[in-house]
Amino acid sequence: MQVFLNGQFVPEDQAYVSVFDRGFLYGDALFETLRVYGGRPFRWRQHLERLQRGADYLRLRLPFAPDALRGFADELLRRNAVSETVLRLTLTRGVGPRGYSPRRADRPFLVMELWPAPPVEAEAADGWRVIVSSIRVPADDPLAAFKTANKLPQVLARAEADAQGADEALLLNHAGNVTEATASNLFWIQQGTVLTPPLSSGVLPGVTRALVLELCAALGIPCAEADVKAEGLKAAEGAFLSRSTSEIVEVVALDGVAIKRSGVVPRLRRAYRDVVRFETTG
Repeated sequence: MQVFLNGQFVPEDQAYVSVFDRGFLYGDALFETLRVYGGRPFRWRQHLERLQRGADYLRLRLPFAPDALRGFADELLRRNAVSETVLRLTLTRGVGPRGYSPRRADRPFLVMELWPAPPVEAEAADGWRVIVSSIRVPADDPLAAFKTANKLPQVLARAEADAQGADEALLLNHAGNVTEATASNLFWIQQGTVLTPPLSSGVLPGVTRALVLELCAALGIPCAEADVKAEGLKAAEGAFLSRSTSEIVEVVALDGVAIKRSGVVPRLRRAYRDVVRFETTG
C-alpha cells in the first residue's frame, strides 16, 4: 500500500512523520475521513471545505491547492488499485520550535492514506448497541466544529464502549444533554419527526449529518434540532447514527435497553445510497 506524504507517494513502511511534528507532539492537526465509492471520494468538496474552515480557524496553511489535492487523492487510489475504501487526510502544522507557540512553525505537512471500508450492509442489518459514556464534553466549544487531532474524550468514551461490548458511545455535555457519538452524529425519531442535537450543544457539523437533513427535506420527513436526555432516547420511536464511513446505522439498544426500530431509517438509507450512486457514477 502506498501513502501520500506531503507531495510524494511512498510505500507505507517508509511513510514516516518527524517526531518533532506538532501534530505528534501536541495534536496540532486536523483530519478528514471520506468513504470512496467506485474510485470516487464521496462529498469531497464538503469535506475539504470543513478542512479549510478548520485550517483558517487554527491559522494553519493548506500546503496544496484544492484541485492539486484532489489530483493527489485520485492518484493515490490509482496507485493502490482500490475503488471501495476509506480515505483519510491529516494536516499538521509540521515541525517547529519546542513549546506551544506556533510561531516559526510554518511548514504544514499533509498525509493521505487508505483504510478498509466498514461492511455497511452488515452494520445496517444488525444495528449498533450503544452506551452513554461517563465522559462529558463542553457545549459551545468552537473546536467542536472541526475534526482536530485532539480526540482523547472520544478515545476514552470508546474504551468504555469496548469494555461493555458495545459498538459506540454517546457523549453528554455538561448540561446533561446528548451531543453525539464518538465518531458519528445522532438522530432519533419522535412523533414522526427526525430530531438531532443542535450544533450549539457541542456537535460536529458532520457531512453525513447535513446529507441526512437534506434527505429528510427531499422526502417530506419532518426534521428539526432539539436537545435530549439519554432517558428520552430510550422512549424514542427509533434512533440512528450517521457518519461518512458507515452511512446510516440504526441504534438497536442503549445501555442494554432495546430501542424501537423505525421504518424511517431504511427509507433514509435507501435515499442515501441513491445519492451515492448519482454522485459517484457516470
